[in-house]
Amino acid sequence: MEQMKEKFVRLLLGEDMTGSGKGVSSALALSNAITNLAASVFGRLNKLAPIPEEKKRKWRKEVNWLLSVTDNIVEFVPSQQIGKDGSNMEIMVQQQRKDLHMDIPALRKLDAMLIDCLDNFKDQTDFWYVPLDADESIDKWWTPRVKVPPGGLSDESRKWMQHQKDCCNQVLKASMAINAQVLSEMEIPETYIEALPKNGKTSLGDAIYKSITDEFFDPEQLLSTIDMSSEQNVMDLKNKMEASIVIWKRKMNQKDMKSSWGSIVSLERRELFEERAETILLLLKQKFPSLPQSSLDIIKIENNKDIGHSILESYSRVIESLATTVMCHIEDVLNADEMEQNPSGTIKKNQSMDSIGASPRSMRALSLLKDRSPVHSPRVPTSVPLSDPVGWVVDHGEMETYGNSSPDLKIKPPKILTKAKMSYIEKLEAYGLRSPTARH
Repeated sequence: MEQMKEKFVRLLLGEDMTGSGKGVSSALALSNAITNLAASVFGRLNKLAPIPEEKKRKWRKEVNWLLSVTDNIVEFVPSQQIGKDGSNMEIMVQQQRKDLHMDIPALRKLDAMLIDCLDNFKDQTDFWYVPLDADESIDKWWTPRVKVPPGGLSDESRKWMQHQKDCCNQVLKASMAINAQVLSEMEIPETYIEALPKNGKTSLGDAIYKSITDEFFDPEQLLSTIDMSSEQNVMDLKNKMEASIVIWKRKMNQKDMKSSWGSIVSLERRELFEERAETILLLLKQKFPSLPQSSLDIIKIENNKDIGHSILESYSRVIESLATTVMCHIEDVLNADEMEQNPSGTIKKNQSMDSIGASPRSMRALSLLKDRSPVHSPRVPTSVPLSDPVGWVVDHGEMETYGNSSPDLKIKPPKILTKAKMSYIEKLEAYGLRSPTARH
């Protein structure tokens, strides 16, 4: 009880324990609380093993405290009531806000699926870990080394590992979809808009703008021409793409074409450019799943006042991060198995993410994303400041790139036409999002 009092006092004070009223908003305080709770429970998860019971109890208890706020976020909806004389009349009744009513149970289910997945590795003997290697010249020296029996895993064990990976893939995809949807619904602060260039060409630069506006668009070819050898370069590209999308959306929604936002570029072409930029962002998320949040995401979270959105965003984000971590550890085992079977060969990278490419219909069958049309794992240091909304990640080294092979993807429309937009999940399927491979 004392622990709960302390946490809610911190939330009410906006993390300003002096009580001077200089704290952050309630929405940001709740977001930080969920982020920091996840970091304290999952931040040292460096192998496939059940979460200790003490930490598991802490997570379930405290996340339930924080999520309980959503039970009291309601909206008025019409309902029919039968009067004493038998007549029907319409009245307004309270019910939990629709997005929370759909997504909180879905996220709880995804949360439970991940913890159950880790519990499945209890007392397993098909692989094991050796102590940390202090030699920093070795890849992933800060994590235990995976070992498998001579000759590799048995067929049964290999199929079981693949099944666990498939389950995590579905969790990752669903959490990504919810997180992307919530972020898209958050209002863009005026300070961000005021700092934008007046057109997408200025934001992207001549070379990238020419590639995106060309008649034949090849996103893989575009990425191959850009230096992405450092995290900073990738983040710069991500921020430029998001800024351009905002510019094009504003121009499409701008009624006064004589304003400073006006342009001779047609609305249909802008919509096409926006979709192409979103394709690039999706590929970046696929190739670099541990990227920090973009400037737009951070400023949205910092300025967001909607508590429901804040809780959904932070909860889906930490589930996405945990799913990515578990999948990386599963990939480590599968790669060790592949190396054991082919000691003189190279490890074959996964070429698809079929298991994460479950259709929206199958996701609805799991009751995870009913009626919704919905990265990054954010990172923070081990000691997370409550004022930092960015998030957390398990690994403690510098940003590593993942396997970047992908199917050829060319969009060659004979004419530039407006087309129905795909949902986030459909884009994941169409553009071949795949699971992260072993880090190198």
